[in-house]
Amino acid sequence: MRLSVMADPRPRTRGVTLALGVLAALGVLALGAGACAPITHAVDRPESVRVSAVTVVSMTVADVARSTAFFRHVLGFEKVGDVAVSGPEYDRLWGVAGVRVRVVRLRLGDEDLEITQYLAPKGRPFPADSRSNDRWFQHVAIVVSDMDAAYTRVRPHVRAVSRAPQVLPKSNTAAAGIAAFYFRDPDGHTLELIHFPPGKGDPRWQETGGRLFLGLDHTAIGVRSTAASLAFYRDLLGLRVAGESLNVGIEQERLTGVPGAKVRITGLRAPGAGPGVEFLEYEAPRDGRAMPSEPRANDLVHWQATVTVPDLAGAAGVLRQAGYGVVSSEVVTLPRPTLGFVRAVLVRDPDGHVLQLVEP
Repeated sequence: MRLSVMADPRPRTRGVTLALGVLAALGVLALGAGACAPITHAVDRPESVRVSAVTVVSMTVADVARSTAFFRHVLGFEKVGDVAVSGPEYDRLWGVAGVRVRVVRLRLGDEDLEITQYLAPKGRPFPADSRSNDRWFQHVAIVVSDMDAAYTRVRPHVRAVSRAPQVLPKSNTAAAGIAAFYFRDPDGHTLELIHFPPGKGDPRWQETGGRLFLGLDHTAIGVRSTAASLAFYRDLLGLRVAGESLNVGIEQERLTGVPGAKVRITGLRAPGAGPGVEFLEYEAPRDGRAMPSEPRANDLVHWQATVTVPDLAGAAGVLRQAGYGVVSSEVVTLPRPTLGFVRAVLVRDPDGHVLQLVEP
């Protein structure tokens, strides 16, 4: 089944006017397709919106038992949680009526990944013709201590996106020597193996302890405009820019499976623990498709990152007023902390990617 696409997942009425006003106030100026003006300074942020940590990255799967086995036996994750939830509070939180959901939490090193199966109602399958430059693209980067050994371990069990592991060239000063490999999980989600040579990435990735699979470095998302995404993630949510690079050349083409790929990459981090958020803006080719129309949390294209904020209602109000989409019907209070929190709300970024905001 192919999903139809839409030009922009955010509201097109008063919310757009508000969003344009906010972006103008933040110093964002669109220069047309393929270019944008960098934001040269961060503005004051409402205290209630500031993210303190990225706690977990989640994705929707068709068969949670199958996906659990894949992540455990192929990629070395440990299962640390398994719960079933249902009820009107979860309907309001995830924006889907009549949900019955099973959530399995997996751990690799210090980071967690959640896989969620909607037992009812079923959502749409992953778009079979997905490409790395489509803006619904999202992945998690799994850090490995030895790329050759990890590739040998993983390759027989997956559908490859990359031709083989690619080592970024010396001409790419910011990322030179980093090796990466894209592949698909059983549902079609893209995952990445990544190896950092000494002097690149977080120093803790050099402390292997004899392990092959070490943890999650970041979740990467396709974006239309780096400037617009910075206005959301940096200037409203308070994440800091931790690194930037422009990846172009045969290695990037072979890694992503996109001929002529020229990708502007911006990595951000929250003040606390957890994986980073990485923007992937394809300056070429510019034919990446927008988020599928009317995306829902039970569709297999759905990912979400859970972040903590000190004032949930205040954060949701500021984002709604700025014109960003809110998935949840309201800030939801759950009957018990089964998922690790009691109050939460789901919001969308400028490209339709979902964040689950929770109070600590």
